[in-house]
Amino acid sequence: MQAEEEMGIVVALKDMLLQVLLAGSAVFLIPLFRLVLSKRAIARMEHAGTVHTSFAVTSALSMLLCLLFALYENPVAVPISLSIVPVILVILYCKTAIGVTLSILHILFYFLFAHPYDLYGFLLHTGILLYPIVWLSAKRFKHNTPSRKMTILIILITMELVVTSLLWIASLQNESTYSATYLILTALGYTAGAIFAGSLSLLWLERMKHYRGLEQHLSEVHHRYIAETEKLHQILNAVPLSIATVDKQGTVMFVNEMMEQTAREQLPCTSTPDLIGQPASQFVEQGQADKMNKSIRRAVVHGEISGLTVRYGAHVFQSRTVPIYAFSTESAREVTGAMLIIQDITELEMLRSELDNVDRLSLVGQMAASITHEVRNPMAVVRGFLQLMQEKSPDSLDHYYRIVLEELDRANSIINDFLSLAQNRIAEKEESQLHDIIHELSPLLWADANLRGQSIELMLDHNVPKLHLNSKEIKQVVLNLARNGMEAMNEKGVLTLETRIVDDKVELCVRDTGPGIPRVKKEKLFEPFYTTKAKGTGLGLSMCLSIVERHNGTITVESEEGQGTTFKVAFEL
Repeated sequence: MQAEEEMGIVVALKDMLLQVLLAGSAVFLIPLFRLVLSKRAIARMEHAGTVHTSFAVTSALSMLLCLLFALYENPVAVPISLSIVPVILVILYCKTAIGVTLSILHILFYFLFAHPYDLYGFLLHTGILLYPIVWLSAKRFKHNTPSRKMTILIILITMELVVTSLLWIASLQNESTYSATYLILTALGYTAGAIFAGSLSLLWLERMKHYRGLEQHLSEVHHRYIAETEKLHQILNAVPLSIATVDKQGTVMFVNEMMEQTAREQLPCTSTPDLIGQPASQFVEQGQADKMNKSIRRAVVHGEISGLTVRYGAHVFQSRTVPIYAFSTESAREVTGAMLIIQDITELEMLRSELDNVDRLSLVGQMAASITHEVRNPMAVVRGFLQLMQEKSPDSLDHYYRIVLEELDRANSIINDFLSLAQNRIAEKEESQLHDIIHELSPLLWADANLRGQSIELMLDHNVPKLHLNSKEIKQVVLNLARNGMEAMNEKGVLTLETRIVDDKVELCVRDTGPGIPRVKKEKLFEPFYTTKAKGTGLGLSMCLSIVERHNGTITVESEEGQGTTFKVAFEL
């Protein structure tokens, strides 16, 4: 009897150790199960929230193996199954549907492999008596800390194994094959093994859950990093500045689209890969490379921000070098490189130069206006004395006096045009009808046209409203444009004055049937002192342009050789 009991202890220990390994193998079989699946299937499972499916499958396999060993028909084997351990873990960790499915499978496996059936065996191997307690604990279990989870699991497994052990002892009835010590030690051994297997599985599951959370968090951080990096690249590419970053040695690490475009303008067939890895001095001429390198060195070594004006070909650039610091929570941060911010200021320099010229010209114009105003007074005295001398001189000298007087009048006309052009006062405007101004000038224009053998046509739109105009200045514009048109035509020429409304603007068109203006001359028409007439001053059209601009209008010219010329003056409604 003692030998039989010793043999039973050996078999129980063997069965106990084997079932502990099988009961705790569910979590260790998960990596093997997922190796069978493709990466796409695993990603799909994780996206659908079915990560626990793999744990349920491995738990079902572990449960089946534990049942088979417990139901193995060996007269000295202990019929206690640890299959309840993976079942409890699945109910506690997985969704309700998965837990119910595994519980049903647990019962079905018993009926498939247990022969013959009996109530003690059913209750002993399925642990169905403790199912209600496990299900009631599942909801609270998921929201506890790992230490509380461990306590709940140990309590549930202990309760389950105590009930199972009592059922096993009761199933022996009055058999005296084994002593009470053997039965108690065996029951305690199975209970300790179940607790060990369950605790180890719980630790492994929590560790997997922790790592899965870290992996998910790392993935989210990675996606945010990629999104922020892409956003930063878009911002740098949208900034209208040429930007490049360099390392401590001055080697280019990044360029934005504007920098690439600027480099391509200076160095054709240049792309981003051609710029990366090259020294930053490639962005300036060879003679200024040392200045650029010193600017980068000051930023990298001393953390200084410096500016530099450089030239590359016909372009002028303003360069600003800023140090780039490594991320650190300490006050002293390490400089990892520098950023070059380059702005093309070629147009700005040209505008500054032109502005200086405009200031000088304005000063010269003011001085010239003052001088011409003073010159006109002695000219009037000279003209008066010439007329007096003409009356007392013989008639044979009249043509000489006439030539001198005409030249004086021409000089006075030039002075008047120049003074009108030099004026920069605000025109006093009032509600005026453009047609009234044209009708007031029409007798004068008809008289001038009749002397030349020409005719005038008026095509006035009756819907033209009143405008804010200075009548005196607009008369001067119409008169100058009309006389220019008549002087450009031969006899039988026709001058047309037309008004119309085009796109919320009132247009005054002065059209002649002359020979037209060549394209080269047309581009210079509004320049001061430029004229195509033998005795012209070259100030008439410049004066017209000045007056129209003071009225917030525009003046344009359309002309083709042999087709005549049309001047269009447009006023805002």
